Amino acid sequence: MKSAKVKIGLIGLGTVGSGVWEILRRHRDLLRRRVGAELQIARVAVKSKAKLRRIKVPSRLLTQNVEEILQDPEIRIVVEVMGGVKDAKRIALRTIAAGKHFITANKALLAMHGREIFEAARRAQVDICFEAAVGGGIPILRALREGFVANEIRSLHGIVNGTCNYILSEMAQHGADFGQTLKRAQQLGYAEANPSFDIDGIDAAHKLAILVSIAYGVYVDLRKIYVEGIRGITAFDIDCARRFGYAVKLLAIAKLQGSEIQARVHPAMVPGQSMLAAVQGVHNAILIDGDFVGEGLLYGKGAGSGATASAVVGDIVEVARNVSSGIAYTVPPLGVYAEKIAQARIQPMALLKSPYYLRFQAIDRPGILAKIASHLSRFAISISSVYQHVQKEGKEVPIVVLTHEALEKDIKKAMAMIDRLPGIRRKTVSIRIEEECR
Repeated sequence: MKSAKVKIGLIGLGTVGSGVWEILRRHRDLLRRRVGAELQIARVAVKSKAKLRRIKVPSRLLTQNVEEILQDPEIRIVVEVMGGVKDAKRIALRTIAAGKHFITANKALLAMHGREIFEAARRAQVDICFEAAVGGGIPILRALREGFVANEIRSLHGIVNGTCNYILSEMAQHGADFGQTLKRAQQLGYAEANPSFDIDGIDAAHKLAILVSIAYGVYVDLRKIYVEGIRGITAFDIDCARRFGYAVKLLAIAKLQGSEIQARVHPAMVPGQSMLAAVQGVHNAILIDGDFVGEGLLYGKGAGSGATASAVVGDIVEVARNVSSGIAYTVPPLGVYAEKIAQARIQPMALLKSPYYLRFQAIDRPGILAKIASHLSRFAISISSVYQHVQKEGKEVPIVVLTHEALEKDIKKAMAMIDRLPGIRRKTVSIRIEEECR
């Protein structure tokens, strides 16, 4: 028998929490028709009840004590959008232990402690949903878990951090350097005052861990994901990429390699005419290659109040339908039942085989390119293209080499030797090339 009302506890009333409140208020009647029951926020936990907010929430609903939500027997769904990890983990486990369903947008929480939380939810037979944790308003997790269920996922290539995509897009369009563009992103609110979490690839790695878990039905050790950010990318690199027919993107990549999985986050060159190259600004996109369905791209806003709150409310609707129908845990959160979930075997980065863009900073003197080529040849690395910026002899110049496919470990060894050559002035910059992103 359907329940007439489903009560919700909301923890956090910042950007996303305010968006969730607004959607549930504005679309109250629409959602009632779609769920078959009224969705009612019964309590909102905040740090300060006195804080001025852009939305009006009745003071009787506000509390600074999360326990009022966790101990209320009428609240069936708890929504955590406060951020952080330590307190969020405690709340997640307390929610599940209380027999309540748990919804979160917290990718760091799930990437770091997902296994413990998912196993607790299985034991308690409660739903846990987290669509908003990856891709904002893009329904990528639901698509992987249900829409692509008939497919073996051969690969995922994701632009999943809007801050980095904005910076790289602006550098490409205006030829500005990294520092200038980051400052502009901070002024516009696209980057935090301390942007390390985004520009060093950590945020993307958290999201990739979740994507890999659902795509392959595995638990992922976050420490085994290779992570490299965009600090070392220059306007010159982006211009060179264009000359060779590529665009530079920060990608979160997963590929099935026999019994192992590649899981890596780093800047990559993608073909200039590809779907991913066309993704500009703060938007996100995930390119999925399934063995039967082929390639498909999911694209949209990756962050912001509206997009992220929309994904959270989508999860609320899914759980509320189950609550009002008296069922739960019909679709496991990772798309695979717990007893079938294995620990992921992540392929060592050293075994990656890829074409590479290499930028050497050298004194322009006769024979320097020949010495570079000789060291590359020692490790069976063949050159496909060369570009040298023209300067007066004796000046420092960038020498750019594109290679054919080579092993990561060989590239690293060759770079270490070349960096020690007389005449090489700075550490070599390498960018991997993802030719299959068509």
